[in-house]
Amino acid sequence: MANTKSAIKNIRKNRARYLQNRMVISRLKTLEKKFLTAMESKDSTVAKEASSAFISALEKARKTSLVHANKIARKKSRCAALLASLSK
Repeated sequence: MANTKSAIKNIRKNRARYLQNRMVISRLKTLEKKFLTAMESKDSTVAKEASSAFISALEKARKTSLVHANKIARKKSRCAALLASLSK
């Protein structure tokens, strides 16, 4: 158990940050699933909108270093490849 006031405050701050980060990561997973389901339905307009929302959320996560930059680049590249395959 924390002994000092600053340690208690740090516990509170860490918990708040943890909850915020979990919310962002959960949203990223949801947006990715929405994009993949749009790809399965082969509806290009819905897929493009879902891709745009997903990539935007990824970039916001990069700004706060919540997700590694290489992972974001990989996800964006796969999104673009899937969209390109849909247009063929």
